[in-house]
Amino acid sequence: MEVILLERIDRLGQMGDVVKVKDGYARNFLLPKRKALRASKENLDFFEKEKVNLEARNLKEKSEAEKIQKKLNEKNFVIIRQAGETGQLYGSVSTNNIKEALKDGNFEIAKNQVVLEKPIKELGIHSVGIKLHPEIEARIFAIVSRTKNEANSLIKGKEINLEDLPATSSSEEAIELEEVFEEGAIPEELSSEDSEEKEQTEESKNDDESLADESKDSK
Repeated sequence: MEVILLERIDRLGQMGDVVKVKDGYARNFLLPKRKALRASKENLDFFEKEKVNLEARNLKEKSEAEKIQKKLNEKNFVIIRQAGETGQLYGSVSTNNIKEALKDGNFEIAKNQVVLEKPIKELGIHSVGIKLHPEIEARIFAIVSRTKNEANSLIKGKEINLEDLPATSSSEEAIELEEVFEEGAIPEELSSEDSEEKEQTEESKNDDESLADESKDSK
């Protein structure tokens, strides 16, 4: 389908360009989001009449985006997550996690404005893009850590001790693992520990039963 772009679209074109795109992309995104019009004589005439207004609106939105960019650029946002001894996260950080972190910092954005070059799957400082306007992108730092103190250490450039996991009670740890993992998806190293504990409990129970039987026989 050929469409007329009403704003700049990455890897597609500038405002006013007539480009050919997949029908699904046009119907599901460009047209309903009012980012483009179907390419027709009537719509081309409409664009020429509205071009001045569209450009004025774009400049206003761009100016507002630049103001937000100055506030956001290189700002730190802490995301607390559970991780293993090697620093690997139990599940990656999602665009929604980053959106919520910005919301906690009084910045309202949509999930599709978060630009992740690659999935965040480990502790550390990660640079993330925030698309504020077709021509404006801010760069923030997602500080992914297990505790706030650990996040402060990362921000100050100090190394964190990956073996020094936060102290939690067994009940708290069980609750956290249930929240992090889907049923049957707990890592093998954790599930094996649970199996060992279960085996030890069973052995202890069997020993107690044996002693009880011997006591009955002696009587």
